[in-house]
Amino acid sequence: MMLYNTGTRLGLIHELRLMQCYLMPDETALRELSEQVIEKLKLLTDAEFAELEFPPD
Repeated sequence: MMLYNTGTRLGLIHELRLMQCYLMPDETALRELSEQVIEKLKLLTDAEFAELEFPPD
């Protein structure tokens, strides 16, 4: 998520949707994972998202 995080919940959802456009048909695992992340992001409020920390690996 750090790679696509724009700093806002809606921005991250948008970037993940854009990334999905470039997935190859055989990249089903990444598509499913990104869909799961998007669905979880939709359940968060902007305030809850702002409290999340994205530590570097």
